[in-house]
Amino acid sequence: MAKLTYLMLASLDGYVADEQGGFDWAEPDEEVHTLVNELDRPVGTHLYGRRMYEVLVAWETLSLDDQPSFIRDFAEIWRSADKVVYSSMLETVSSARTRIERTFDPEAVRQMKSSSERDLSIGGPHLAAEAFRAGLIDETFLFLAPIVVGGGNPALPRDVRVDLELVDERRFDNGFVFLRHDVKR
Repeated sequence: MAKLTYLMLASLDGYVADEQGGFDWAEPDEEVHTLVNELDRPVGTHLYGRRMYEVLVAWETLSLDDQPSFIRDFAEIWRSADKVVYSSMLETVSSARTRIERTFDPEAVRQMKSSSERDLSIGGPHLAAEAFRAGLIDETFLFLAPIVVGGGNPALPRDVRVDLELVDERRFDNGFVFLRHDVKR
């Protein structure tokens, strides 16, 4: 059975975006991005909320001519994966290998996990919160940026308890910290 992973870059106080919606402080450098690439490489299908998809869809058309190899690598990884966007508002998608689902159905995701040969990833804190509540997430990959933003969009749900086991950690020269946890069953 495939795993469902949640990968997110967040402030040290746990936000993916500050109160004004800014997240420029979370831009990964080459070292962090290279690990993100390695973690995303085994993913066959990404599950996104609308806002996360709207941020990441830029990778579909980004000109790669003058980009460093780690950026070209991520673009290829992203473009080659299937994408499911959960949105009641989005009318069309602007990337290949992408479909829209109007509602998040935990049972459908369970079926995707059981039938997939490659892992799945969930992106967007609101959608991930639904998956946490449904007990679907198997592993978390959190990259904590060396900044406290004081509020905003939380990376983790506030109304669910999930017991985790730390299985990997890493410090980066830019001050980021990576934490990998398995969900205890």
